[in-house]
Amino acid sequence: MNKKYQKISLLALLIIIILDIVLRYNNRPSNPISWDVFGYYLYLPFTFIYHDLGIKDLDIVHKIIEQYNSTATFYQANMCSEGNRIMKYSMGMSVLYAPAFFVSHIIALLSNFPADGFSLPYQYGLIISSSIYSIIGLIFIRKILLKYFNDIISAIVLILLFFGTNYFSQCVYSAEMPHNHLFTIYALIIWFTIKWHENYKRKNIIFLAIFIGLASLARPSEVISILIPLLWNVYDRKSIKQKINLLKKYKGQLILFLIILLIIGSFQIIYWKIYSGKFIYYSYLNPGEGFDFLRPYTLKVLFSFRKGWLIYTPMMIFALLGFISMYKSNKKLFYAISIFFIINLYIVSSWSCWWYAQCFSQRALVQSYAVMVLPLGYFINSILKKKLYIKIIIFFIAVCFIILNLFQIWQIRKGILSTDRMTFPYYVKVFGKKNVNKNDKKLLLVDRNFKGEERKLNNEENYQRTVLKHINFENFDKKNKSHYTDTISHSGKYALKMDKNMHFFPGLSIKYKDLTPNYYTWIRVSLYVYPIYDIEETPASLIITFQHKGKNYKYRGIDFSDKKHKTELIKNQWNKVSYDYLTPEVRSKNDNLKIYIWNRGDEEIFFDDLIIEKFEAVK
Repeated sequence: MNKKYQKISLLALLIIIILDIVLRYNNRPSNPISWDVFGYYLYLPFTFIYHDLGIKDLDIVHKIIEQYNSTATFYQANMCSEGNRIMKYSMGMSVLYAPAFFVSHIIALLSNFPADGFSLPYQYGLIISSSIYSIIGLIFIRKILLKYFNDIISAIVLILLFFGTNYFSQCVYSAEMPHNHLFTIYALIIWFTIKWHENYKRKNIIFLAIFIGLASLARPSEVISILIPLLWNVYDRKSIKQKINLLKKYKGQLILFLIILLIIGSFQIIYWKIYSGKFIYYSYLNPGEGFDFLRPYTLKVLFSFRKGWLIYTPMMIFALLGFISMYKSNKKLFYAISIFFIINLYIVSSWSCWWYAQCFSQRALVQSYAVMVLPLGYFINSILKKKLYIKIIIFFIAVCFIILNLFQIWQIRKGILSTDRMTFPYYVKVFGKKNVNKNDKKLLLVDRNFKGEERKLNNEENYQRTVLKHINFENFDKKNKSHYTDTISHSGKYALKMDKNMHFFPGLSIKYKDLTPNYYTWIRVSLYVYPIYDIEETPASLIITFQHKGKNYKYRGIDFSDKKHKTELIKNQWNKVSYDYLTPEVRSKNDNLKIYIWNRGDEEIFFDDLIIEKFEAVK
């Protein structure tokens, strides 16, 4: 299309970019290098500043966290058998952050700011570079749209994308997260896919390999982006043969493409091998999270009021409807885009934490919007051919979707909508409201603590108490009689004696489905302890944990030898200890709650009256 007829989409793009910059500046985060971003970013300072990529010196990490309040717990790396700590996240985001890091490091060295990788120059560098990625992505989205649609449709799609979806939230308020960067990477993947299929130039296949490699290095599941160029222009048997012949004709470029992908992927493999001793290292060690490919949460991802994509981002209903128009208008694109979307949705909805923690709508789908703009464009194109009253209806609905999107993002920012605890009753209660009261918030899902510390159960009157088990050690197996004593007891005749011959005592093992039918329950475990030696000589713990396929998650308990309980436990008398435990978001209803006493020492220590109770909310 002649450039003089492309002014409307250019104007729309400029307005979006200016608004993004202004809103980003006025709402810049106090510290963008925090929480997950902290984990994605760690490769850079620990490679080029601290020269300790294995993070053996944990004191450096603790000082950084204390000074910059980067995270509540250091979950971003795992201890491995080699004595190193392995990053939880792959290094792709650090590669994307690298230009900002190096520029910021030079500025820090030339100024009075600490050149520690986390001071203000690095923070502002990351904020600015993230905005630059957003701008590049939007520029290429416009270029892609103009390949298939006229200027007006391209402008409309840009406006609907930015103002009508949760891309706005990611772009303005969370641009440092991977989704904003990957949106741009996907835009570049599509662009160079188009360019290569136009002229088959080697430079386009090189760029294509680099961006697919970077996407996969940032999030390994993004390797499915390779489906886009692979299926491009494939729509029937004849086109499949043509694609195969095309790949044979340019097999030299195909080999180059694969070599580049392997080189990019090898950096992560080399890192794993050096610091873990393994070529492939699975870093998501928490058994409470992972892919559940056999039972994806697709309906929840799409329609749940907790975080349903089409509930909180209804604009994308237009994009889904656009697949119909795309099938009729451009089958060459339809199969590549639709197959990618279906597989991507399946992968996203197979993650056990399907609500993707604290965010607005489904952030894990944001990067795919660079692909979804095409069916969205075909939907708009089909509507513009309809009768006037249909155009007016769709226009009105689109405006409503934009208003709803922006207002709900505002509600999120004001704490009216919750980022991870939404329910249908609460959604109805606060819909369209500018404020919320404490009684309304009782309709939210239970408030969980993500800082590694368990809260005490409050407002017990709102819960129904049930004793699950009371072990008073009066009945015991005669074979283990030596571990029971009648000389010291808190109640009844007998107490449990643990020493070097008994390190574990099982208290309770029960499946979640047998524990409660509810979304959560509180567990209170109390135990009487009688130490006759200094507790450091008889270290012991009361453990509460859930197990998924035999592996622990939300592992909590009382270590009697820690500073708190060491002062509370008095020798030669009975001491009551108690712990309140909120059940986690269980990965499976078949996961087991395990409660047991763990004796880690060899000297004698006595226990009595292990009481396990559950507290279920009264509806």
